[in-house]
Amino acid sequence: MKILVIGSGGREHAIVWKLAQSPRAPQLYCAPGNAGIETLATCVPLKADDIAGLKRFVQEEGIDLTVVGPEMPLALGIADEFRKAKLKIFAPTRHAARIEASKSFSKDVMVTAKIPTARAKSFDKMADALAYLDLHELPVVIKADGLAQGKGVIIATTREEAKQAVADSMERAVFGQAGQRVLIEQFLDGEELTIMAFTDGETVVPMLPAQDHKRVGDRDTGLNTGGMGSYCPAPLGTRALCEMVTCEVLRPIVDALARLGCPFQGVLYAGLMIVKGVPYVLEFNARMGDPETQVVLPLLKTDLVDVIEAVVDHRLDQLTVDWQDESAVCVVMTSKGYPGPYQQGFVIHGLPSAEGATGMVFHAGTARRGTDIVTAGGRVLGVTGRGKTIVAAQQEAYRLVKNITFDGCHYRTDIAHRALRPRDDRY
Repeated sequence: MKILVIGSGGREHAIVWKLAQSPRAPQLYCAPGNAGIETLATCVPLKADDIAGLKRFVQEEGIDLTVVGPEMPLALGIADEFRKAKLKIFAPTRHAARIEASKSFSKDVMVTAKIPTARAKSFDKMADALAYLDLHELPVVIKADGLAQGKGVIIATTREEAKQAVADSMERAVFGQAGQRVLIEQFLDGEELTIMAFTDGETVVPMLPAQDHKRVGDRDTGLNTGGMGSYCPAPLGTRALCEMVTCEVLRPIVDALARLGCPFQGVLYAGLMIVKGVPYVLEFNARMGDPETQVVLPLLKTDLVDVIEAVVDHRLDQLTVDWQDESAVCVVMTSKGYPGPYQQGFVIHGLPSAEGATGMVFHAGTARRGTDIVTAGGRVLGVTGRGKTIVAAQQEAYRLVKNITFDGCHYRTDIAHRALRPRDDRY
């Protein structure tokens, strides 16, 4: 069996790593891949948004199944193009992927389906947005409507900050086309939680609850990033809360998209804010999260190939998805300056020569230069530890981190700190 994974980050490395464990021993390819993925799959020099080139490669190489990692090819309609050509692909259609590609569309669907979410209003004229801000309570959330690589959300504590965020997005185009329309949204004060789910458009199978750390600095300080680390299962995601999310969020949004004529097939990501025990949706993504994938997939017991095929073939209801009774913690190592400007091309030292029984190093932004592996992105590595408890997993992750160095290396030292607080309702 030949499988192509599309993407080049830590999420895709984790997907390839998990697929490589399948007893069915698939022959793996990745486009374009990275210096870590190349040890497990044949890397193909095609960009993730080169839909025509990817389709041609799949047809010429006789690929049996394609798995899409990042959001951009989804928004460009790769699933539609592949299905027209009778090619098997694990990904939602372009219309279904609007749940991530357009925050306005997502919000409208949530409101119609009565899914708990923050109040919001969208604007495509800056003057109207600025006038609305004069009446809005603070803090307030400003969101670029389109895909902004996880950086299009600003939490403003003053009116001046809020207006600056609107101007930056709509006038200065700091998020490109993604920010030409903005959402002004009610600020929700609570704790964030991620629950992803496999779905074939009808059956919904939730994954274990995870929690991401967005801020660049310890104690959740500094700028928002694409993710500085994660852990799973998050104690906040009690069994009762996960069941509530499945019944009140995941199934209703899948049903709503089906009613709109764009059934969702793939991985649905729900980014939640838990306010006094009630889950509110902050955002939906149309694919696996990063770095949440790096802690969720290591705990998946069922063969990922079997799960993906069940989704693609619309028979997810016939499969039982099982999980390891363990924990995982991922610490992201970044370039100095991230999420702002940074330099790259620095040699990475201390990478383990082989995967350990309780630790994995997922490459996010790396490249090969001769015999060296060098930095090639803002987020460079996702170092994941696994153990019977969160504490054991955290200790393993940081043990591996301390052996890895490169110029300007930065990482948080408190990943999973929220899981270690006293709590009576652990998952």
